[in-house]
Amino acid sequence: MKKAWLGTTLSAVMTVALATAYSSAIAQIKVGVSVSATGPAASLGIPEKNTFALLPKEIAGQKVQYIVLDDATDSTTAVKNARKLISEEKVDLLIGSTAVPGSLAMSDVAAESGTPMISMAASASLIEPVDAKRRWIFKTPQNDSHMATAIIAHMADAGIKSVAFIGFSDAYGEGWYREFSKLAELRKIKIVANERFARNDTSVTGQVLKMVSANPDAILIAGAGTPAALPQKTLKERGYKGKIYQTHGVANNDFLRVCGKDCEGTFLPAGPLLVAEQLPDSNPVKKSAMAYRSAYEKAYGVGSISTFGGHAWDAGMLLGAAAPSALKKGHPGTPEFRAALRDAIEAIKNLPVSQGIVNMSPTDHVGFDQRSRVMVEIVNGKWKLIGAAQ
Repeated sequence: MKKAWLGTTLSAVMTVALATAYSSAIAQIKVGVSVSATGPAASLGIPEKNTFALLPKEIAGQKVQYIVLDDATDSTTAVKNARKLISEEKVDLLIGSTAVPGSLAMSDVAAESGTPMISMAASASLIEPVDAKRRWIFKTPQNDSHMATAIIAHMADAGIKSVAFIGFSDAYGEGWYREFSKLAELRKIKIVANERFARNDTSVTGQVLKMVSANPDAILIAGAGTPAALPQKTLKERGYKGKIYQTHGVANNDFLRVCGKDCEGTFLPAGPLLVAEQLPDSNPVKKSAMAYRSAYEKAYGVGSISTFGGHAWDAGMLLGAAAPSALKKGHPGTPEFRAALRDAIEAIKNLPVSQGIVNMSPTDHVGFDQRSRVMVEIVNGKWKLIGAAQ
């Protein structure tokens, strides 16, 4: 009788212990990240990877685990990472990737599994239009369409009548050409050349010769990270004297280092984070931008800040804003929690992040307005604020 009682007691204790352990496990919010820490987009992905180490490890009393994998700027690897994070790690949220192709590939996996995803890539095609698949996808960078408007306005004000275009031969370049060409037509700016190059190309001489021979008033380079320096350096070598524009894809100090004197005088739209210290105190984004800058530079050194790390920081802020509400509707590790987290991200209003003020909606999964962009010129090897983008 005593043995039976002891066995029953031990069994009960073990059951409680296992239940407690299980409850503890499911209470942990798991975030799966695929980032391009190596490959052509590494200059963007490394500050993103660094930033995840700075994000809160607890939200609303729940522990948060960030599982960070490198996709080497390869969309096939990004898909493998996404599948592993969802099937093996049972993550509640996907974040990634750094580049557009990887993010587009990951979005299919996220939608199939009913897992909310926050991309750190710019293309509007990731989230527009919000359909059955894209309802699961959000992103933190400004849309290419949003930034293209700022470039076109600057070109029009500068009296530019003709422009040549060169962009990545992938979804980033194609997305930029699609948006830019529509706006150029509306502003009566003629596109006289349309060229492409790969992220890992070592020469663009042929493309540059075609553009220079068209004698455009300006050239727009739609690349990201250090690879975007190649066309610019080649243009300077070939004696091009017109205005050169880049996209917000180059807004990091590694681009300045690689491009050197050849990027002097370049214009680009950027998130306010890039020039946070130059913003007037009245700018509603300055405080939140400086908060991230301070945290990152405290950890990695003065001058180490990158706007791309800001995209990772802002993904963390979206999670921080949405998780408390989602936790009331489901436990982490369950479909109910993932669905509630998706709904809560979509409901975020007036959230100051490092790149702007977020107001999500069922038809807008980035949530930025004009406060999320400024126009910048590269002067003496540094970023100089030249005004709010129109």
